[in-house]
Amino acid sequence: MLRRLALVLSAILVASGFAVPASAATASCLPTGGGPACQVWTGKVVRVGDGDTVLVDIAGDGKNNPRWIRLINVQAMELTTYSSVAARRRGECHAVAATARFEQLVRAGGGVVRLTAQHAESSSKNRPLRSVQVRINGQWRDVGLDLLRHGLTLWQPFKGEYAWNATYRTAQARAAEQGLHLFDTDACGSGPAQNAVLTVFVNYDAEGADEKNLNGEYVRIDNASAYPVPLGGWWVRDSGLRRYTFKASVVVPAAGSVFVHVGAGVDTATHKYWGLTTPVFDNPTDDEQALGDGAYLFDPKGDLRAWMQYPRTPAA
Repeated sequence: MLRRLALVLSAILVASGFAVPASAATASCLPTGGGPACQVWTGKVVRVGDGDTVLVDIAGDGKNNPRWIRLINVQAMELTTYSSVAARRRGECHAVAATARFEQLVRAGGGVVRLTAQHAESSSKNRPLRSVQVRINGQWRDVGLDLLRHGLTLWQPFKGEYAWNATYRTAQARAAEQGLHLFDTDACGSGPAQNAVLTVFVNYDAEGADEKNLNGEYVRIDNASAYPVPLGGWWVRDSGLRRYTFKASVVVPAAGSVFVHVGAGVDTATHKYWGLTTPVFDNPTDDEQALGDGAYLFDPKGDLRAWMQYPRTPAA
C-alpha cells in the first residue's frame, strides 16, 4: 500500500497560510539533469532545524516570514533538544550528527539553497516538501543524497515525489554495506547482546488486501545465535516515525524468532501486536517511482542492530 507522507491539495495549503510562490521556475529535479521536471525556487537559509528540516527565506515570494522546509524522501533521527547552538543539541543517536552535516553543507554553499519539487503542494505537517541543494565548487549538491550516502538518515520514499527514489535507495544500500553511521551497529556504544546474530524480515505485502489483513503484515526478528536474546527496550520502526517498543519480558529464543504484527491481537511469547489501524509498510514498485521501504531494529543504546531495506538493491 502507498501510505507515505500525504500530498496536500493547494487549496488546503492556501487556507493554512502557505501560498506557492508565483516565481517558481521549471527544471530537472536532479542536479545532474534527467528525470522528471520539477518546480524550482531559491532561498537563503536562516537556520537548520535538524537533520531533515531547514528554515528558508524563499526568494520572490513577497513575504518576510521564512518557511520551514522538510527534505523530500529522507528521515533523520529525532532531536530532543533543539538549538541554533550546536553544543546544546541533544537527541537520539545520530540526530546531532545529521544536523551538523546539514549545517556544514549549507555553510559550504554560502547559505544559498535551491529547492525543487515535482508538486509545489507537497507538504508534511504544513512544511513544504522539497529537495534541498547547495552550490559547492560551482555545482549543485543534493543534501538528502549526501546525508544518505553518509548513513545519517533513512530512505523514506514518497509516491508523490518519486524523482529521487531510485538514487536515494541505492545510496542507503551502499551506506549499509559500508557500515556507515546508522549502519554501524555499535556506533552509539556497546549494547546488550552485542555479538548476537540478529536479522530482520518484513512481510510488507499481506495476503489479500493489506487494509483488511493488518496482521498479515509483520516484522520478524530472527536470532541465529546459540543463546536467547532479551529484547526489552528494543524497538522496531519503518522509515517513518512509527515504532513498536518491546516490553521487558520479551525474549527472542536461540535459533528462533519474534513476530510483530501490525494490527491488534493478544500477545504471546513470540507474537506481538503493534495495534495500528492501517498498514505500515509500502509495497515496492519496479517502475520510475521506485517505491519501497524498510524495517529497522534498534537496541536501547540507539544502535541500529538489524534491518531489511526493500526492494533489495545492489550497493554497487
